[in-house]
Amino acid sequence: MKQIFGPLGKVIGFINQSIAALGISAGVAVAFYNVVARYAFDASLTWAAELTIFLFLWSTFFGAAYCFKEDAHISIGILLDKVKPATAKILMIISHSISFIFLAAVSYYGYFYLELVIELEERSIDLDIPMWIPYLVIPVSFAFAAYRVAEKIVYIIATPAEKVRQKSEAEMIISEMEAGAHDDIVKEVEKRTGGML
Repeated sequence: MKQIFGPLGKVIGFINQSIAALGISAGVAVAFYNVVARYAFDASLTWAAELTIFLFLWSTFFGAAYCFKEDAHISIGILLDKVKPATAKILMIISHSISFIFLAAVSYYGYFYLELVIELEERSIDLDIPMWIPYLVIPVSFAFAAYRVAEKIVYIIATPAEKVRQKSEAEMIISEMEAGAHDDIVKEVEKRTGGML
């Protein structure tokens, strides 16, 4: 499985992380500069608001695509906790397959919408850039997210049913405590209470 997804997965992960981090950082910097320029020097940038929106948009979409790799999206696992491991595995494959179809469809139709925007030569109001540049985020980020979900489907299929179910939050806390993570918590509590507890 690593031979299939390894190198490409690393490249996609790097792109997702980089764009998410740079987008949010640049967006905050531009917004901050514009606020200071407006209130301190009475000379705000007319294009700053639009650029900030585009940067946050790219950061959000690529950050969301990265979250599929880390299983960081909200999910409800109550049903998976109640059924047998083999049934949980089947349900997870079905769930991820539906997600994959949705993400791939949005990427596919996003590409055709992008072609339409290029054909219409639509431009942004303040930055005066071709609108296909900000809209490019849709097909690319959704394609990356679909790739991550496909990666997860292959992993679930290849993993034995007993090991495929994700740990509940309580199980994660217990395993962290068993691994010695509770020592840090105890030290922090002692530090804050002056050793009173």
